[in-house]
Amino acid sequence: MSGNKQQREYWNGQAGETWTLNQIKLDRMLNPLSAEAVRIAAAIPGERVMDIGCGCGDTSIALARTGAVVQGIDLSEPMLRLASQRAKSIQGVTFTQADAAVVAFAQPVQLLFSRFGVMFFEDPIKAFSHLHSGLSEKGRLVFICWQKPSANPWMSLGGRALQPFLPAPASPPDPRAPGPFAFSDPAYVEDLLAKAGFNEIVIESLKKDLKVADTLDEALIIQGQVGPAARAMAELSGDDLKSALDAVRTVLQDHMSDQGLWLGSAVWLVSARF
Repeated sequence: MSGNKQQREYWNGQAGETWTLNQIKLDRMLNPLSAEAVRIAAAIPGERVMDIGCGCGDTSIALARTGAVVQGIDLSEPMLRLASQRAKSIQGVTFTQADAAVVAFAQPVQLLFSRFGVMFFEDPIKAFSHLHSGLSEKGRLVFICWQKPSANPWMSLGGRALQPFLPAPASPPDPRAPGPFAFSDPAYVEDLLAKAGFNEIVIESLKKDLKVADTLDEALIIQGQVGPAARAMAELSGDDLKSALDAVRTVLQDHMSDQGLWLGSAVWLVSARF
């Protein structure tokens, strides 16, 4: 099964439905990171923009509000359905179900943008080479991707608590396999972008505490639905699941405050030019 087929099935299945149901909470949580990426992208009125892996449309709408003409693309039909509903009153934004690795360009775009949507390519160099071919000669690329799991306790804390309850993998996982942390090594990202034809590559670190939830119960729900912990918890049942949930609850409890659960995040802000 190809990586793209796997991703298409994943994001049109439970993952897409989960993100759609939790759109308000997730976009609010990720907003400190999204806002910085949109600011650096600096879209201008009339500029043609492609938002890669646009999900439920939050960044596409933000980019369109600058006056840019935005096409949001994603593999997930349920997420795009919600994105279209949210953008009904917003001018200059459309949504297309498409694979960014092979998407057709009606005309060159001035900005390729993505919030956490480019780490899932089966062949990143081939995919970015294709995206580069759709960029205007004075165009630019801006995306945001996760740093290593240990720098992102908002995602990894629950997953680490679950590890003792899961069977050891048959072989060590490939850190560059399609997934949230595939681009955690900035040297690797710079190399693949250069090989894909991009120039003036800049990679900057951004660290922000994110408000994951207001209550511990809400935090457990989020941890069970989004990120590495969600996939791990899906593999457990019965007493093992109960014990695992207790372990996650204990570790999250240690980080709760009167202001809710705030956990650290770390991303790379990546920009490049044609």
